[in-house]
Parts: sequence; structure tokens; C-alpha cells
Amino acid sequence: MEKLSLKIDNAQKHISKTLDINSRYDAKGKEKIANAAKQFESMLTQLMLKSMNKTSGGMFGEEGYGNDMFDTVFEQEIASYMGDSKSLGIAEMLYKKITGEEMNSAMRMKVSHQINPLKIKSANTIPPADTTSVKPSTSSLDRLGKFDEHIEEAANSFGIDKNLIKSIIMTESAGNNKAVSGAKAKGLMQLMDSTAVDMGVKNVFNPRENIIGGTKYFAQMLRQYSGDLKLALAAYNAGPANVEKYKGIPPFEETRNYINKVLSYFNHFNESQL
Repeated sequence: MEKLSLKIDNAQKHISKTLDINSRYDAKGKEKIANAAKQFESMLTQLMLKSMNKTSGGMFGEEGYGNDMFDTVFEQEIASYMGDSKSLGIAEMLYKKITGEEMNSAMRMKVSHQINPLKIKSANTIPPADTTSVKPSTSSLDRLGKFDEHIEEAANSFGIDKNLIKSIIMTESAGNNKAVSGAKAKGLMQLMDSTAVDMGVKNVFNPRENIIGGTKYFAQMLRQYSGDLKLALAAYNAGPANVEKYKGIPPFEETRNYINKVLSYFNHFNESQL
């Protein structure tokens, strides 16, 4: 059988030339692509750091008060810094591959600002709940008050509004640190065993560990969905796989009621401070 020969003047031209697809995307579309690319780079960097920390026992060692929490904070900050400084260049590579053009510094800084919205401080930024306002009972508030110190610590560590943490706890367990759901979610923030392990929680019924682990996980969801609170809450309740599957809030009545309840509690806590 004769060999087929292909005439190629430049062996690199078929793999080095970027597709001319700029016309497919307007400025807003390119911004979304840059945002997704930068977010992917940040998450990949954080996973790399987390993997290295597991191998070495963490930046601050395996023992000691709060060391796992400090590891997470440093992982997030270092990942953000590395992304801003173009240390890996993954975001630029993905952006160029998709759009056919370079990601300029102005775009990088704009995107960098967008994907770190972990601090939600104003009730004005939160969409109102779609259902009738829900208010916590006196007994649940009494239970919740016992954990103010841990909630404050988690809020400061992960940049999450303490009233939002309280609202998630109220919705998940009504402040009962021994709560166990039918799906075997446990503790104040109803952590599944696999999530607890991933978040470094050794005793899921320990109030501090549960709140730190739950807030850490919620902060990751908030980062994953670029600060979209409703999507982050949907992922916390139904899992990120379902959010991706339905390309938004899953059509589950439980999840929609969950989001509305958290937001209703959040508005209540904010209004009570006025």
C-alpha cells in the first residue's frame, strides 16, 4: 500500500494560528469569558496550594488552634495574588484561545475585582425574598446567641457578613448544634460528612468547627459563582453539580424555599440592627 504524502509548507501554521472568532463576542461577552478564565485560574491555583499543604501538613502545621482556617485564608489570598500578577498565565491563555485576542491589563484588573466579592456588607445588595418574611423564634435566637463568638470569627476569617452566616444557620438547623437531617447532614450548618472532611472539620458536632467549616465552604461557593449570592446558596443547598446541570438555580421547591428563607432571615437580622 502506497504511503500518502501531504504537502505542508509550514508545519506549525495549522496549530499555531488562532481562530478568527472575535466577531462572535461583544465587549460584555469578552468580559464574561475573561471572568470565567480568571476564576478558573484562581481555583486551579488554590487547589494546587491545597494539595501541597496536605502533603506538608499545612503552612502552620497540623496541630494548633485554628491552623486549618489560617491555611485556607492564605491559600485564597495567595491564589488571588498569583492570578493578579500573571504568575501562571492560564487565564490569558484561555482567553486568547477563545476570543483570539490578548487579555489586556485593564481587563485583568476589572475581572480581578469582580471575582473576589466575598464581603457582602449591605442589605441593599441582596435581592428581597420572594415569599412572606420569616422571623426566627425566641428560642432559636437564644440558641444562636451562644455561638456569636464563633460566628464573628468565621465572618472575619472568610469575609462573609456575620448576619448571612446567622441566616444560614437558622435555616439549616435553627441553632441546634446536634441537628442531623434525613440526608445525614450534621450540626449547625448541616455539613455532609464528605464536605466536613474537605473543609478540615474533625468533629462535626463541635460548634466552632462546624461554623468555620460551613462558612469556609459557603465562601468557596460564593467565589465559584462570582459573588452571586442566590447561586451560592443554591449550591450550598442542592450542590454545585445541580447548579451547573440547570445552568442556574435548580427547579427544586426545597432549594427555592431555602434561598428565600435565608434571605428573609438576612433581611430580618439587618433590620434589627437599624
